[in-house]
Order: sequence, then C-alpha cells, then structure tokens
Amino acid sequence: MKLLLTSAGVKNASIHGALVELLGKPVSEANALVVPTAVYPMSGPAAAWRVIAGQSSTPLSEVGWKSLGVLELTALPSVGPELWVPWVQEADALLLSGGDSLYLSHWMRESGLAELLPSLEAVCVGVSAGSMVMAPRVGQEFVGWRPPTGGDEALGVVDFAIFPHLDHPLLPENSMADAIGWAAGLPCPGYAIDDETALKVVDGAVEVVSEGRWKLFTR
Repeated sequence: MKLLLTSAGVKNASIHGALVELLGKPVSEANALVVPTAVYPMSGPAAAWRVIAGQSSTPLSEVGWKSLGVLELTALPSVGPELWVPWVQEADALLLSGGDSLYLSHWMRESGLAELLPSLEAVCVGVSAGSMVMAPRVGQEFVGWRPPTGGDEALGVVDFAIFPHLDHPLLPENSMADAIGWAAGLPCPGYAIDDETALKVVDGAVEVVSEGRWKLFTR
C-alpha cells in the first residue's frame, strides 16, 4: 500500500517528487479521485467546492492531474459497490481532503472504502485529516465530530499518529509544546509535521519528506 500523508498538500518540490515516485509516472499522466467528505462538518460546502475546484490552500486537485473525479463517500452506500468499486480500482490516486478526521473515518468504513484500501494500487494522498485518518488514534485534541462509537479511533492503516500544521502562524494551538502534550496521551508513536512536510509510506516503511520542521515521538 502506498501513502503520501501531508499536512497541507503538495506544497513543495520535495513532496511533488515523492508523489511522482509513488505514482511511477508524471502527475499529468495520472487519473485521480478527490474525496471531499471530511470538509463538511468543519468548513461546509464552500470549502468542499474549493477543494474540488483546485482553489484551496492545500494543493491536491490543482497539481495537474490527467483527469479528476469526485468521490463523495456519503453517496456510495446508495450507489452500490458494483458501480463505485471499479471507479476506485481504476484510479491512480485517491486524494483525501482535510476537515474532520473522525467523520472521514466513519464514512470510509460505512461506505466500504476502508475495507477496499489494502487491495488498491492507487496512491492515497492525504491532507491534514485525510492523513490523520490512517492512524490508529487521532488524539483527544483533534476530536470534533464524534462517531456513534465515541472515542478517537481512526482506521489504523499505519501504526503511528499525525499532528499536522506544526507551528502554523494561524493555529497557536499547534505549537511544539502542544504536540508534546498530544504525543504523551497516545498509545502509539506520533509524528508532528509542518506544512512543508509529508510522510511517504510504502508497505509500512516510512520516509519523511520535508523542507520544513518535524519531530517523531516514540513510545
């Protein structure tokens, strides 16, 4: 399984290079599906439109894909897997937008996408919540929308958690001191990453791709 877990999208040449390496071809030759589902509880429909239209501050849709479709997870249960599963299997990349990680986790499970993930050839590119969703836990600090089961459990695709937007000037609660407190409450390792950093994961092996600041907290 191939993941590119970012804080704020394809923000620099190093992250772009990692994406091309994972795809095995230029972005301009790759077909992508963008998943805006996580946006709704946090930022609403206008923000979802900006993600889809490539007008966000966290570049996903706007990096020059050959083709781009929209995969709205809340619609999938009513569409039926006989239709949507081939769409996902044929994609070169799945683009998971930021927003609320537990809402995204819930709908990835409810739709059946979470179960399908391990069998996909597609590269999963996450932004913020779209990266955090792959962790076993997100941490109580990042609980907004609460799933029916409660708790802060996410998908557990990787064995570490992610603290995004480290030292972001508009997010004073995302300082290194806050990251240290977050990590202390986790039952697993955690990476704090800034917006110039991504984690490239191939079959469980992690490589940090960064032009900025990051820190690994081990247990």
